[in-house]
Amino acid sequence: MAIEHQEAAVEFCADSELGYDRSRTRFAPGEGLALDEQYRLVHLPLVAPDHPAIIPTRAGTFYERGRHPRVVSLVVPVPWDALSASREFQELERDLRGAPFAAKIAWDVLARRRDRLHATLSGSLTIGQDGAPEVTAAQRRQLAEIGPIRVDLRGLFSGNVNLGRLYLRAYPARRNGANPFHAIQRIFGRPETDLYVVGLYNLTADLTAAEASALAALIARWWDRSILQIEVSSLWLIWTRDALVLDGGVAQEVPLGV
Repeated sequence: MAIEHQEAAVEFCADSELGYDRSRTRFAPGEGLALDEQYRLVHLPLVAPDHPAIIPTRAGTFYERGRHPRVVSLVVPVPWDALSASREFQELERDLRGAPFAAKIAWDVLARRRDRLHATLSGSLTIGQDGAPEVTAAQRRQLAEIGPIRVDLRGLFSGNVNLGRLYLRAYPARRNGANPFHAIQRIFGRPETDLYVVGLYNLTADLTAAEASALAALIARWWDRSILQIEVSSLWLIWTRDALVLDGGVAQEVPLGV
């Protein structure tokens, strides 16, 4: 008698282990959504350069109209071809384009950066330096031991900082009962984090109460929806001179596995 071998079900990290619910936007009934200071400093100059609410620069930061010295970060790449082919993503886009705030989304920005979509694991590994930081032989061996990671992308998400930015949320599959992103962060000597968001859309203006209510409803409707599952077989060291990686690109691919 033939014995059927069933592949074990993939178990993704849960919201109780990650920071998405803690960090989501809290919409107030009857109130609009105002672009916050961080967004007006970092993102708004890039998507609406003539907006009067832009914060051109601020003491203690290195931003100048949304631009900064060259930084390199470690990220999880998100393939545009697979994402755009997802029926769920296509449905999400239809919902957004039909929303009352659709005219306040900078639709062109996603088209300009679609080959650089990512979720950040460790930001600003280097600042103001050319090239990319060295990945040592020991680090490469440790990453090879981790191997490819299954990731579930869910949406939609708006956080409690950078109000005006809309994301997907990345949920890694557990490895030996633990979050494998933490292992990668430890390999690079970086703090463990619990937010891995894929920035997709940018607002160009505050939302009215009706528009904010529509966005809150859309987020709630899509919160538990899987948009796409991907197998991450390599990471990127990505360089940029702005928060949207409009002026930037992939400096190096870092394999997971052999």
